[in-house]
Amino acid sequence: MHSHLSFHNPPALPHDVVVGTLERALGDQAHEPEAAGVLVGSALSDDDREFVEHWCVQVGTRAVSGSPLLGLAGLCLGHTARRFGRLSDEAVALAYSLAARAEVDASDVDGRALDGLDDVRSFLHLW
Repeated sequence: MHSHLSFHNPPALPHDVVVGTLERALGDQAHEPEAAGVLVGSALSDDDREFVEHWCVQVGTRAVSGSPLLGLAGLCLGHTARRFGRLSDEAVALAYSLAARAEVDASDVDGRALDGLDDVRSFLHLW
């Protein structure tokens, strides 16, 4: 008998749900797993670039060192750059900062931040 793992992208949720979930996770790491799905769903499917970018920046600047949400915020900035073709200067600077931290210490920011920066550079033509 073969079992197949399936993956599905989380959906974009209403903004009030996103804000509440992310704020809870930023205040209590026990809520990080739920927040990860919410952030990814927004980055992949929400049509409000400013909202998505704002919450990627909030998570990427407010999550504690070692939180998996830091690398994920960098990755989601890459998704946002790919989908919309632009990011604010603040978001680009954060993508670079998170990637630099990941290069120095993967226990601070995980390597997904490096993948996110690659996408930011590629889709915003910052090479």
